[in-house]
Order: sequence, then C-alpha cells, then structure tokens
Amino acid sequence: MQIAIDGPASAGKSTVAKKLAHNLNYMYLDTGAMYRGVTLEFLKDDIDLTNEELISQKLKNINLTFETVDNQQHILINGVDKGQEIRSVAVTNLVSDVASIKQVREFLVAEQRRIAGKHNVVMDGRDIGTTVLPNAEVKVFMLASVEERAQRRLLDYQRSGEEISLSQIEKDIKSRDYKDQHRAISPLVKATDAVELDTTSLSIDEVVEKLKKIIEKKVKKASHLLVFTLK
Repeated sequence: MQIAIDGPASAGKSTVAKKLAHNLNYMYLDTGAMYRGVTLEFLKDDIDLTNEELISQKLKNINLTFETVDNQQHILINGVDKGQEIRSVAVTNLVSDVASIKQVREFLVAEQRRIAGKHNVVMDGRDIGTTVLPNAEVKVFMLASVEERAQRRLLDYQRSGEEISLSQIEKDIKSRDYKDQHRAISPLVKATDAVELDTTSLSIDEVVEKLKKIIEKKVKKASHLLVFTLK
C-alpha cells in the first residue's frame, strides 16, 4: 500500500504523515528531509548550483538512510544524524533551489521509489502523487493558509532556538510556494486523482482522523472494483 501526501511547505504534511504511519504500522518516508539533507551537504561544501558536473560528483558521495529511535525517525547523512541542522533557516531558504535541480531530483526519486517498493509506506512531499508514486492507492493534497503555515513554522524555529520574525516567515513561505509551483521539473501541483484537504484551524489529531476516513473510503472503493472485476 502506498499513501502519497503532497502540499506546500508547512501545510502539516510531515507531522500528520508520521502519526498516520504509526497508527497504520506503515513506514513513514520524509522526502523533505532527504532534500534538506542534500541541501545541507551542498551548503557545507559551498557547491555551485549551476555546476552540473560538481553536483553529480557530490551526489555520488551522499548516502541517505533512516533509523527510528523512540518512535522518532532520523535521517542519517553518510551515517551521521544531523538532527535539527537540516531544519535551519539557511537550509530552508535554499532547499527549493536545490530541489529544482534535475540531478538531485533523479537521485532522490530513485531512492524514494526503491524504498516504497519494499514497504507499506506513507510518503509526503511536493510531487509524490504526480511523479514519485503516480500509481499510489491513496493520494491527498494538503493545504493551509499562509498565515497558519507561518505560525507553525515560527513555533518550529522557536523550539530550535532560532530567531526570525513572523512577517519574514510569511514572505519566505510565499517565495517558496512560487518556486515550488513554477519549477520546470516536477512542480507542486495537485494530482488529478488526489483528495484535497485544508488543514487550516485543524488539530493534528483531526487531520489524521480525516486522512483515515479518506483511506478507508479509497480502500472500500478499490475492494468493490476488485470484486466486480473478479465476477
């Protein structure tokens, strides 16, 4: 079973996807963390994002793996857990640019499909239902207002000790939305067969319950179609 959850930054995808996967006993794959991990490595080595040869060489030396500790999933970059480093303002401001690079997307999409082929997964990102897992049994497109998303991100930054104004966060989110929606490769769009879910003003538990109902409805419909086909 493949469950694809797409949507813009800070729409609540990762938070609810983790909880949903835990409830279903599925594997959760944080594709955003994978792009952030690559971005962190590019920043560390000051990689020129216009140098295709340098980018390809760098990707060959990046190994991304996941491990779960106390029910929390951690991404390891070449065996090292980078923790909150991948959530820094510097990484956040550059990740859309890195994600628009063809070599990076090809590298990570291949990894995501490889993992999804071995497990029941809940995967969230920008192009999961359209590009990474186009045949996913369940597709959801999550939305939330810019104001709501900015408040959520502000809390994340405060928890990590970073200081940034709410107005700047709103500006950054709008900029990232535009980049994600207008990039040439796998732009952020709602899959034609995805269910739209607005999470503005909804709690995490409320969103998870709505997702469960969407999944249940999809599975029942698929079962009926299967029975009809067999008859």
